[in-house]
Amino acid sequence: MTPVLSLAAGGGLTLGIGLWLTLYGLPVMRRRRFVDRIAPQLKSVDVQSRLLHPGSVDQTPFGALERIIKPVLSDVVRWFGRFNPGTGQLAKRLAQAGKQQSPLDFRVQQLLWAAGGLALGTAGALLAASAGNINGLFATIICFGCAVGGFLLRDYVLSAQIKQREMRMLAEFPSLAELMALAVGAGESASGALERICQSAHGDLAREFSVVLAETRAGAPLISALQEFSSRTQLAPLARFVDGITVAVERGTPLADVLRAQAQDVRDMAKRDLMEAAGRKEIGMMVPLVFGVLPLTVLFAVYPGLAAINLGF
Repeated sequence: MTPVLSLAAGGGLTLGIGLWLTLYGLPVMRRRRFVDRIAPQLKSVDVQSRLLHPGSVDQTPFGALERIIKPVLSDVVRWFGRFNPGTGQLAKRLAQAGKQQSPLDFRVQQLLWAAGGLALGTAGALLAASAGNINGLFATIICFGCAVGGFLLRDYVLSAQIKQREMRMLAEFPSLAELMALAVGAGESASGALERICQSAHGDLAREFSVVLAETRAGAPLISALQEFSSRTQLAPLARFVDGITVAVERGTPLADVLRAQAQDVRDMAKRDLMEAAGRKEIGMMVPLVFGVLPLTVLFAVYPGLAAINLGF
């Protein structure tokens, strides 16, 4: 490969990655949450004039362009914040994934993955160089790209583990909430119900409840331990679960009814997510149907007639 061709390939690859990142970060490509879709219908009516409220102050002289680009820049800053050498955000993500390792150990793993990617890239570059199909610049780009890819891959694996663990916890929550409501209805206290859940259940959410129970046995109040559990998991249904227990304990609301209502809410949310996923799959199935099956059907229907016309029948 000549230097000009390798430079052109590297420039094309960089341009393609940049265009893909730009397209991926556009607001139209961002999936709207269910909460955002129903927020306009649920907000209260403001009878005051909007002229009395100060408008949003632009930080730059670009006006509308700033308001268009600001969400994209916020997403970029949030994405780069995941690679901040500071340990605060990384420690929260490790807690969400249920890992017992420190942020320093995770950074060491990232460096090891980067070293593995560098070794694979170097091996591939050496094999290509032995065949005479690569030059030094392209080999350097391959090695550097593999090292960066290994570093980012470890972070991607952590994000996937967090997502899978949150899905498992949400799947376990209705059953555990019903079990806790049954224990509370039978006369158990909130701490006793948590202890019974920890003894009879197995899973990620049950282990989190075991941590809460251990903190209460160490002297921490139950409400404080549950709030720490809510901030550690950062899941909206579990946050509402903690808020419901807090209100029930402080104001004397029947705790069993609150737990059953929250379990039903999580089941309804799972049904809504399933219906949304089914709708997206249905639209996705139309692509091969319209662009694959339908043209072949038309071709098989029209081609015999065209062949007969050409033969003069």
